[in-house]
Formats: sequence, C-alpha cells, structure tokens
Amino acid sequence: MRLIIGLGNPGEKFIATRHNIGREIVIAAQKKFLLKSFTPNAKLAALVAEGKIGQEKIVLLLPETFMNKSGGAAGPATRFFKVKLPNIIVVHDDADILLGAAKLSFGKNSGGHKGVESVMRALKSKKFWRMRIGVQKKRRVPSEDLVLQKFRNGELAVAKKAIKKSIKAIETIAASGPERAMNEYNA
Repeated sequence: MRLIIGLGNPGEKFIATRHNIGREIVIAAQKKFLLKSFTPNAKLAALVAEGKIGQEKIVLLLPETFMNKSGGAAGPATRFFKVKLPNIIVVHDDADILLGAAKLSFGKNSGGHKGVESVMRALKSKKFWRMRIGVQKKRRVPSEDLVLQKFRNGELAVAKKAIKKSIKAIETIAASGPERAMNEYNA
C-alpha cells in the first residue's frame, strides 16, 4: 500500500495557486484512476480517497490543515493506515525549481518548505518520497512572494503539463516502484 499526500491549503481562494499544485495533482490522480471520491475524515484532519492503481492499493490524502500544519494529517494517517515510511509520497510545490520541471527524491531535507517540515516532524523522519513540482518563474521571485500567486496565461499550460507528467509518475510508482519512476520523472 502507498500513501500519497497532496500538500496545499484548503479552501476556494487557494485553488490554482502555486502552493496548491501538490494538492491539485492528487485530486487529478483520483479522477484519472477512478478511485473512490474524497471523503472527510475528522480524525485525520483530511480528505481521503482509496482504491487501486493497477494491483497497488493507494490511499490519497489531502490535509484539511493549512500547509505549515500538514503533519497534523500526515502523522495520524500514516499510523491509521499502517504505512511504512518508504511507501509515503508527499506531493508539493518547490519554489527552487522552474515551473514545468519536477523531481522525485527520497530522504532529502525540506529545503525550507514549511509543509514538508511539518510532515517530517510528525513522522519523526525524512525517509519518505517527495514529488517536488517546480513553480518558480524564469525571473526568480522570493518564495514568500511567489507561492500564493495564481498561474497566469502561458504558465497555466505549463503547470497542466507538469500535472500530467506527475500523474504518469504516480502510475509508474504504483506499477514498478518509485525508483523506476524517478529515472523517468527526473529526466
């Protein structure tokens, strides 16, 4: 079983912001793979969808906490579903990577991402997978000024391509494991 956590902020005003691209990828994956609809789980402080991608059981988690408190959902969900750390994939924005690029990594530091830091504190480890989606502009903008911006015109098409690529990576993770997905995704 794999637990895939889409980081972002809940609420309408955050839809289509750069900070929510991880959350939007997980929502798109639920639709693409026809998993059960997201349902609220108060004990986990999250929306949860379950199902299978191929033969792999998948739990999708959307924390209903704000980004910097994501561990409040990730920790309880990991314990509730009895998921081992290497079977967790946290999908999130990365302001150090250009929009459209993405990387899959394992066991790395947070890079200053407050949502990832919260998950690391809750899991008492960094030994999980991270799907890092680039949201940075060509002319660098400080992350605190960037992450709550919505995608504009041409950027939206680039973001949609990154979402599509990320969904393909999730499918590869389910079928062949994250190491295989990393070889294709990071290329």
